[in-house]
This record gives sequence, structure tokens and C-alpha cells, in this order.
Amino acid sequence: MGILVPILLGLGLFAALFGIRYLQNKENMLMIQNGMDPGIRRPKGKSYINLTWGLLLMGAGIGLFLAYLLDNTVLNFDHPNRDEDANVAIYFSLIAIFGGLGLLISHIIEKKESKEENKA
Repeated sequence: MGILVPILLGLGLFAALFGIRYLQNKENMLMIQNGMDPGIRRPKGKSYINLTWGLLLMGAGIGLFLAYLLDNTVLNFDHPNRDEDANVAIYFSLIAIFGGLGLLISHIIEKKESKEENKA
């Protein structure tokens, strides 16, 4: 039974990749038959993926740092029954809050840039 798991995982991965590629090729062929250009799938414009990832990771880093500071200063109680993992939720919540804030800032910047492009 232990030998079947890697074999089945490998076969499943191969089948999934083959199926995706097959369907993409079939879609391209149908687009060509209908007189469409298969290269025009994405809207033309600036890509802000680096800005988005940069702000997301910066926000997550700030959230993690702030959670660490809060955990070791403000929320550091010397209670005899205190669990070591008592403040784990604050790490996840602050990472999510500041990561989401980074994505929101990225969206605002992209929206502002697209409005300026449309005016020009």
C-alpha cells in the first residue's frame, strides 16, 4: 500500500497537467477556427503584480512584527497557568489585517493609475 501512494500521485499529477494542456490546445484551435486570435486573452495594460506582491508581503511582515512586539511586551503576563501558545491568534489576525491592508493600497494605486491612463 505504501508504494502505491507515490505512483498514484505521480500518475494523477501527470494526468492533470496533460488534461490542462490538452484543453488549452483545444481552446486555441477553436479560437483559430472562429477567426479569433488566441494570443489576445489578457487585457492590454500595465501589470501591477510586483506592486501587489510587494505590498502584500510588506503588510504581512509589518503585521508579524507588530504581533511579536505585542506578544512580548503588552501581552506578556507572568501567570503560572499561562499557556505558551496563548497569543497565537494575534499573529494570524495581524498578518491577515496588514496583508489585506497592503492589497487594498495596491488596489487604490492601480485604480488611480488606470484613471490617469484613461484621461490621457
